[in-house]
Formats: sequence, structure tokens, C-alpha cells
Amino acid sequence: MRGIKNEDLRFIIKIWGLSRLLIILALWGIAPLLDVPAGHIQPAIDLQAFAWWDGEWYLKIAAQGYDYIDDGQQHSVAFFPLFPLLIHLLTRGGISPELAGVAIANFAFLGAALLLYFWVKERNGAGAAKWSAAVLVWCPYSLYGTVIYTEGLFFLLTILTLQAFEKKEYLKMSLFGILTTATRGPGIAAIPAFLWVSWRENRRKIAYASSVAIAGGICLYSLYCGWQFGDPLAFVKVQAAWGRSRTIDLLDWWRILMYVAIGVPNYDAGGIKDIGHPLAFISICAIAFGLWKFRDRLGAISPYGGAFLILVLWLLGGDPFLTIFIVLGGILLLWHTRKKLSLATTLYGFLSLGLILTSGRSDSSERLAYGIISLSMAAGILLNKHPRLGYGILGVSGVILATFAIRFAQQLWIA
Repeated sequence: MRGIKNEDLRFIIKIWGLSRLLIILALWGIAPLLDVPAGHIQPAIDLQAFAWWDGEWYLKIAAQGYDYIDDGQQHSVAFFPLFPLLIHLLTRGGISPELAGVAIANFAFLGAALLLYFWVKERNGAGAAKWSAAVLVWCPYSLYGTVIYTEGLFFLLTILTLQAFEKKEYLKMSLFGILTTATRGPGIAAIPAFLWVSWRENRRKIAYASSVAIAGGICLYSLYCGWQFGDPLAFVKVQAAWGRSRTIDLLDWWRILMYVAIGVPNYDAGGIKDIGHPLAFISICAIAFGLWKFRDRLGAISPYGGAFLILVLWLLGGDPFLTIFIVLGGILLLWHTRKKLSLATTLYGFLSLGLILTSGRSDSSERLAYGIISLSMAAGILLNKHPRLGYGILGVSGVILATFAIRFAQQLWIA
């Protein structure tokens, strides 16, 4: 982070602050005024609005510790320990668990945005750095960098680990890597990426040892599970209760693709009963092709029109469209920008996407893909070449982000 300028800091703090302000406005200013679905609690202006879904599990772990019984049901042992441990430590100082969780999530996310900016600036220039940071903080799933989830902490530790590897600072790499895998299991994707690059670049033996040491976070958690519950793999076995396995569920991915292309009612009926949805989808695809084909003639209409079509496809296909767009689109994006990224960053991105595709289901895949820092970097590099498209996409992202925040406050599932 050499050569830090005040304008750089102001830029990051501004885009981070504005996006977080939008989330808070949606959580506390809009959601409490709206009717909620039957069976849901009316949103209130309190910190509980930040603590639904996984947040409730993390707060429970921080207050009561872990629980596990091999009964096929959901148990808190599925959630990795670093984040709830940090919450617990802050509560020892008299801070409420909710405030501790929100503070850790947000400050870690801000730190990640700053690190990402200066990292990309050093490698790819200021333009790509600004776009990468903007993608990170304005993506609709950046909601999870503000509510009580691990996204911010995972981003921060992932960047520190990747940076240390590139600078050959192996002690730092091992330490940050261990903390990363103690935060979320997918952090292990860095291990084969680092081993491959170490072999290809003929690095010293310490590079191999430090790469393997990254698994220390998972190993320590496994030892804890063996000591506490008599089963070192308890955190693995319990994943089945969330529908996770180590297989590729092609039928599930085909299902969400069809949800977007023909609509849920048609797919559930096993045939086209309502022609409206597939006709709308085909029309959107035709317009998108026309915008691309005649982009030189259309000028600014083409990129802004393309961004608008993304919004229309989301309104038509719902969240399954975002799953397809981020996960499968992320594969294409990484491949397209691979020469602009370091080999370790590119491999980490592909391996992380591979873990998502082999997780046994598509649910939450879009949020997990958002958590791959390589994709934000790749998107920043691409949008730096196409800024009009970038401005349009950020505008659409802001609309979806506000919608997601309202849904989260209403305890509605997002990802």
C-alpha cells in the first residue's frame, strides 16, 4: 500500500459509506414501513435487523458455544469458528453481541475494500482499482459485508493471504491462510493454487510448506470437534443437513436455468403452459444480441441498454438469474481476464468456483461466488475498459442491493 494518497482513501470511504448508507436506509427506513408476509416479524429499527439467518447462528455460537449430535439435523458446528470467536471476545468487553458482529463485519469489509483497491492499483492501474472496489461494495451481495455474516472477514483475510504469497512473505501467508480457513472452508482453494504456482515458478521448499500450512484453520477446528464431540469430521457431516455434498447436481443447475428461460410454472408443469415467459426471455436475448451486434452504431445506448436488460432479466427470472449470471458468468469472466490477473489469483478463482459447482446444490452459490475476490478484480479490469457498461451495472446493482436489504429485514431468503 505504498504511495497512499488522500484521494484514494476518500474514494474508497465514499463508495463504501454510500453503499452502506443505502443498506441502512433500506433496513431501518423502508422495511419497517412495509407489510411483511404472514408468519414473519415486522422489521424494527434495531440491530436484530442485521442478524437474521446465518447471523443468528453466529450469535448463538458466540454466546453458548457449539452443539452437535449426529442426527441428520442442522447444528451450529457447521459454521467455522473465527468470526463467532471474535464476536465473543468483543462481548467480553461489554459490547452487545449484535453490535460486535456488525462492527466486525463492516470494518473488515472496509479494510478489504481498501486492500483490494491498492492491490489492483499496483498491478493494473488506478482505473481498474476503482472499478474493482466499486464492484465489491456495490454488488447486491455486498449486503453480507454489513449484516452479521463472514463475507467481510473472509475477503480481508483472502486478500492478505494472496498478497503475501505474491510477495513471497511465507510466514504472513501461512498465518493469514490459517485464519482464512478458520473463517470459511472454501479458503482451502488457495492451497492447490499456491502449490501449482510454487512448482511452476520453482519456488523454495518453504513455499510448499507454507501453502500446506493454510489448512491449519480447518485442522484445528477438526481437532476441536474430535475433542468436544468425539467426531473430527462433525463439521463436514452436518453439511448434509443444509443439502451440501461433494457432487455436481446437474439437474439442480438445469432447474434454475429453466426457471430463467421458461419460468417456474412451466418447469414445474413439465411443459410450456404459459408462452409469455419464454417469449419474453427470447425477446430479451434478441435485443441483447442486437445491442452487441450494432454497438458501434448505437454508441452509449448499447452499454446502458445492456445493463438495463440485466435488470429486466432479474425481474423476469428472479434470483436464479443472478445465480447463473454470477457463477457461470464468473467462469467466463475469469477466463477472459486471466492474462491481467496473477496466476495464483486466477487459479484460486477457478478452484473456488469448482468447489461451488461441486457443493451438491445451487442454493447460496451466488453469494459464495461473490466471496471469491478474484471475480471482483476481474470485473474491475473488464469494466475499466467499458465504463459506460460499468455505470449502468452499478446503477442496477444499487436497485437490487436495496431490494435485498429490505428482504433481509423481512427475514426473506436471499442467498
